[in-house]
Amino acid sequence: MSTAGCPPVIGIIGGSGIYDIEGLTKVEWREVETPFGAPSDALMFGELDGQPVVFLPRHGRGHRVPPSELNYRANIDALKRSGVTEIVSLSAVGSLREDLPPGRFVLVDQFIDRTFARVKSFFASGLVAHVSMADPACARLGDHLEDAARGAGVDMVRGGTYLVMEGPQFSSRAESELYRSWGCDVIGMTNMPEAKLAREAEMCYATVAMVTDYDCWHPHHDAVTVDAVIKVLLANADKARALVRRVVPLLAGRRESCRFRCHTALDNALITAPDARDPALMAKLDAVAGRVL
Repeated sequence: MSTAGCPPVIGIIGGSGIYDIEGLTKVEWREVETPFGAPSDALMFGELDGQPVVFLPRHGRGHRVPPSELNYRANIDALKRSGVTEIVSLSAVGSLREDLPPGRFVLVDQFIDRTFARVKSFFASGLVAHVSMADPACARLGDHLEDAARGAGVDMVRGGTYLVMEGPQFSSRAESELYRSWGCDVIGMTNMPEAKLAREAEMCYATVAMVTDYDCWHPHHDAVTVDAVIKVLLANADKARALVRRVVPLLAGRRESCRFRCHTALDNALITAPDARDPALMAKLDAVAGRVL
């Protein structure tokens, strides 16, 4: 039996601007079907220095799908079915701190999930599972991303809490100040339940939050506008491509399961007795949980 999560295949979730990476070869877009419906778009398969990489446009090419309508389960299932073992998630966020200005990247290690209109688990009645989310970001991926940022000259801060709001509207000032009082560092709309589902699918997961604006709390900056966000987002895309180009070779050499047990997260998570499990749900979870089912 092969070691769980081996060999590594790197998944990248983000905007379409990050996929034009120097050195990417064998590029092919493929439609991937899932039991949970269609993912945001076709997936782009390629290789960087011989390392398999799979890219997923989170909102679809042309940014067609809003955060609350993303089919998060289909996105993660499609990546898992494509062999992906670790996910680097790149996300535009607002800053809740004076010392995190637009253009800075934050390597997130914690989340507060304030979303309410999204399906947040692959598991349901007939097959119940509870995975730990105490440490939602893989520290091993974080180490490699930190090294890659340093090598690429990307201004990135290690550690931070990402408040995930429902959207699609931006925050009110009262909400923004509330989240600041909680000690949150950045705010966005996309990384939950993405991170939870990646854990259920036994994939390493890390978020690089790319600051595009100060959230509306800041007294000396205008309220958030789409035009302002896009201007910084385009500049951030160049840095994101450099970061991905650097980090993929660092992730390529893994020969064992993640030492932080990302690839075996379901070992002690299933609680429904084997003879009480719903066969139909088990069939849907063939990619996500097939290792333990």
